[in-house]
Amino acid sequence: MKITIVCVGKIREKYLREGIADFLKRLQPYAQVEIRETPDEKMPENPSAAEKEQALQKEGERLLHLVPRGSYLFVLDVFGREYSSEAFAADLAELALHGRSALTFLIGGTFGLSKEVRAAADARISFSKFTFTHWMVRLLLVEQIYRAFKINRGEKYHW
Repeated sequence: MKITIVCVGKIREKYLREGIADFLKRLQPYAQVEIRETPDEKMPENPSAAEKEQALQKEGERLLHLVPRGSYLFVLDVFGREYSSEAFAADLAELALHGRSALTFLIGGTFGLSKEVRAAADARISFSKFTFTHWMVRLLLVEQIYRAFKINRGEKYHW
């Protein structure tokens, strides 16, 4: 399976970079994973609603440009479906069963997602009603992808 993670910004925190690297290493036997980053859109300190919308539009265009053609697109979105780990694993298995071997997960930036990004999604996922930084979500995402592979193969993880 080929998995692409499309996201905004570089991660500065060492502990997050190390955690992500650890799960990417653990994922190697299961999938080829690539992370594609685009820079944060610059905004004034107190942006107006119009300035935020314009920034989301520009950021969204760059994000969508990084999505591989033909890939099934999951957008991480606060308004998306909340999954259990088992349900997420089942959906990934179902996609694989139907020949969908290229998956993309898109994580927006500080101000969220444009309407166009949400509309482009094949599925939208919410990790929680809590608010997380987009850098932290990247770590949570790679962990859940790894967990899904372990669940689908009946391999021990945390149980």
